[in-house]
Amino acid sequence: MLDFCPSCGLLLQIDPGTGSHRLRLFCPVCPFVCPIQNKIVKKAKLVKKEVEPIFSNADAMKLAPKTATSCPRCNHGEAYFKQMQIRSADEPMTTFYRCCREECQLEWRDD
Repeated sequence: MLDFCPSCGLLLQIDPGTGSHRLRLFCPVCPFVCPIQNKIVKKAKLVKKEVEPIFSNADAMKLAPKTATSCPRCNHGEAYFKQMQIRSADEPMTTFYRCCREECQLEWRDD
């Protein structure tokens, strides 16, 4: 939360408490001073976003193209692939793979 001076509208600055002075906010232009009372500061709780799968479901895999590449986990020689532009336009496309072997189904990417 930002606090602004009610007189001139400038952003208030923090004056650390020294000696008999307590922590306070002050305006660098006009004489406005506001003591900071024990405000309760709440920390924002971060919520992790649910990760969406690259390939949405098993039916989408039936329509995905295949390529000859080696799976890093099981060394199967074929994988489904999908290409997406996830970085800036002057960067190459990213290729996402999914192992064709039913027991593996590992997903990986090649930048």
